[in-house]
Formats: sequence, structure tokens, C-alpha cells
Amino acid sequence: MFRLLNREIDRVRRETGRTPRVLDVGGGSGTWAVPLASAGCPVTVVDTSPNALATLARRADEAGVTELVNPVNGDVDTLADVAPADGADLVLGHGLLEVVEEPGRVLTALACAAAPGGAVSVLTVGRYGAFIGRVASGRLAEARQLLTDEDGRTGPDDRLLRRFDAGLLRELAADTGRLEIEALQGDGTLEVWLPGPGQESEQAGRDERDELDALASAVPALGEVAPRLHLLARRY
Repeated sequence: MFRLLNREIDRVRRETGRTPRVLDVGGGSGTWAVPLASAGCPVTVVDTSPNALATLARRADEAGVTELVNPVNGDVDTLADVAPADGADLVLGHGLLEVVEEPGRVLTALACAAAPGGAVSVLTVGRYGAFIGRVASGRLAEARQLLTDEDGRTGPDDRLLRRFDAGLLRELAADTGRLEIEALQGDGTLEVWLPGPGQESEQAGRDERDELDALASAVPALGEVAPRLHLLARRY
């Protein structure tokens, strides 16, 4: 996924001669915003959690990119009030669609915030990857529930409102009337199958694993069973 985002950043720089303007919705702690700001991108982060935004401010300060990060307390329901329509070259909605009541409406709001020709990046939890994970850990009752529940939930105590498959993400993107999908693939496809990446000294092994994961995630049949799904769509 990082490769796709880096490719998008390079595209904006090449075509416009400037760094992309990034809007990160729900990314309060800075997991994505700080690396993007470190790459020179001005990033506006919209989040409802003051604590998450405080973490973002600390991490931005530690990385020396405070001037490039604009934290905003708000949510996707009032996104137009805090982020101008058609204003961002790259809009992130990572870990967002699975926790909102109306994912279609939220994706439409993200699309409206992107400039024409800009990109929307969505990262969300995959239903079939969650199923594989439950089976691998012997939690068969939860695995069965994931397959049979309409929203891919494990029960009333599930902290997520839904899990997605690629077909549902395609439908939601089409329903916005503003997005054309450029990539829809897995993220972290090998996580269930391979042990952890090992010590920092094993960089060669880590690089090989990351490259293999990227290759596997781009294969539709394999990406569908990844723990996460990544959608990159172009605003038209």
C-alpha cells in the first residue's frame, strides 16, 4: 500500500510541480500523517478524539514536521465545514468505513473532498481475511459467524460495525458517482501465513517478505483473503 501512495505523491509532484495536499480523515494519532508530512506533504488531519490529536501533535513535533500538520477536531459528518470541497490531492480514509453507520455516505464525503483528478485511499478490514485468521487460531464459531452474518460481524460484542469484501467496496465506490477505481487489492496478505518479520538486523529478510507481500496482495484471489483491503480510486 505504501508503494501506491508513494506513486500517487510522485504523480502529483511530476504533474503539478508541488507536493500533494493531503486530507487524512480519522487518522488522529498520525500513523499516516506524520510519514506523509516527513515526505514534504502538508497534511490536514480530521479526527473526533482530542487524545488522538494530542498524540499526532507530539509525533509531528518529534519528527520535526509540526508546520506541515494541521490537526482539526471534527468528524466526517461535518467534513465540508472543516475541509474545503475539491481541495485535496490525496484523501485518506484508513480504518474508517468499518466503524461508521453509513459507509457509502462517508465514502461520498471523502470523494467530494478530493480535487478532480485527485485520489481517495481507503483501507478497511477484510471479511475473508478475518475468517482465515479465526480458522488459523481455532476460533471456528467466530469464523462461521463472519461468513454468515450480513455485515461480517462476529456477534453483538464485535467492536466493528462491518467487514468488507472487494465486491462491496466496488459497489460503494460506484455509488458515489465520483470515483473510478485504479487499484483494489489486499494489504498484509502474508500476515496470517508467515511468522513475524524478525529482528531489525534481518533487514534482507524483511525486504524480501515485504516484496512478496506486495506481489501477493496484488493478485485478486490472494488479496481477497488479506486481513485488510486497500482501495485507491480517482476522483473524476
